[in-house]
Amino acid sequence: MRFTLKQLSYFVAAGEANSITIASERVHISQPSISSAITQLETEFGVQLFFRHHAQGLSLTPAGGRILSAARDLLRQAEQLHDLADEITTTVAGPLRIGAFRTLAPLILPEICVDFAEANPKVELEMVEDDEAELVAKVRKAQLDVAITYEQQAPDLEFECLALLPTYILLPARHGLAQSGSLNLRDLEGQPFILLDLPVSREYFQSLFDRAGIAMNIVARSEQPETIRSFVASGLGFSLMTARPASRTAPNGRKLAYLHLDDDVPPMKLGLVTARNIRKTRATLAFEKHCRKAISTHRMPGMADL
Repeated sequence: MRFTLKQLSYFVAAGEANSITIASERVHISQPSISSAITQLETEFGVQLFFRHHAQGLSLTPAGGRILSAARDLLRQAEQLHDLADEITTTVAGPLRIGAFRTLAPLILPEICVDFAEANPKVELEMVEDDEAELVAKVRKAQLDVAITYEQQAPDLEFECLALLPTYILLPARHGLAQSGSLNLRDLEGQPFILLDLPVSREYFQSLFDRAGIAMNIVARSEQPETIRSFVASGLGFSLMTARPASRTAPNGRKLAYLHLDDDVPPMKLGLVTARNIRKTRATLAFEKHCRKAISTHRMPGMADL
């Protein structure tokens, strides 16, 4: 297609006025520009649009009359498309696809999304839980508008830190060290460890053991944080996590203890990940603003304090 909406608008103006001179005055464009647009359209379509009458203006050919009607419809649809784009960028409405890291989703998403939906009833929310690598891939492919996850560093991604989450030790409540308040990994050297076996997470936890200079004695692993908590509560071993549910009762009904990890480990940065090359909708911007108010180091929906 080698014609433009501007050329069509010049053609419609001339067709409605039956005069290039009058059309020029109405659209405030020079006569040569309108004549050139008509000639280019005739070449593109392979039809004659006007009969030229010397000193008497123009009259549409039968083909020109049909194309004029279609051109009006196309210009009207283009204007509607512009109005829709304006609505998308100025109104908090439309679809919003949110992703969240699997260990955080059941704790953070319910409160955040319910409150956001009540404040923005025209937004159609879609929520996805996944591991960090998959969330990032979906953000890059525009399958997600925004993801709540840990820090990502890449030139094509934008990360906004909202909170710092310390890694903590998870023990069964009846464990002999459960009342210690805080421990380092050397205090638990050799004890059975239950690994949250997710991409990025497993490498992070392994790095903590490497930093402490001790071996990771893995006796069980799972991709599901609730399974990890039930294993720990049952006494199978201890674990490390950053997401800490407000409830200290595991899904199997047994009690857990959360302890500070004393090792010199920087906290995990939790925040929002978006793609730099994708223009954010009003719904996305509104959700980011909502998250800034709801999530902080000192207040985390669904999570307990240590």
